Parts: sequence; C-alpha cells; structure tokens
Amino acid sequence: MAENKNLGIDLELDETVAQGNYSNLAIIAHSTSEFIIDFAAVMPAVPKAKVKSRIILTPEHAKRLLMSLQENIVRYESVHGQIVIPTPQHTGDQFGGKIGEA
Repeated sequence: MAENKNLGIDLELDETVAQGNYSNLAIIAHSTSEFIIDFAAVMPAVPKAKVKSRIILTPEHAKRLLMSLQENIVRYESVHGQIVIPTPQHTGDQFGGKIGEA
C-alpha cells in the first residue's frame, strides 16, 4: 500500500485501487444536494458500455474538482502543448459507421 502525505492528509492507496479503471466516457447527473459522475469505457463494436466507477460529490466538492481540473489542465498544456479535442464526425453512429450498417 502506498501512502501520500503531500496534501497534509494521510491518504492510504490500496494496490487494487491504485491500478485504476480506464474511462473514455463520463456521464454527469445532479440533484440539489449531490453530483453523480459515472465513468465507463465505450469500445468499438461493443453495444453496451459498463459503468466502472461512480463518484458522488457534494456541489461544493464538484466545484472544487472542476477548479482543480482546470488548474491541472493549464499546467499540463504549459508543458505539453494544447490539448486538441477533435470535431466529431457525424456519420450515423458514435463509431463512424452508417446507420443500419453491420
């Protein structure tokens, strides 16, 4: 188990959690008291994506996460260059095939 004391908090990171989960899709929902983020992996030619992790945050923590991500993206881009988000190709479905194509 690894421990991280950089934040002034004694964090314990279990080895299985440390391996993480790959995600290329996040679905966000909210109520008056919480934000829910479901992380999933969508793979080509696989009709169903399985949620790998669900994170539930208070609105205040969701905003702190947003601010922290913004700060880290700015730092990342200052070292590695701008992150380019490609324009989606609207060809019928999310994987680039035509509707009805097998």
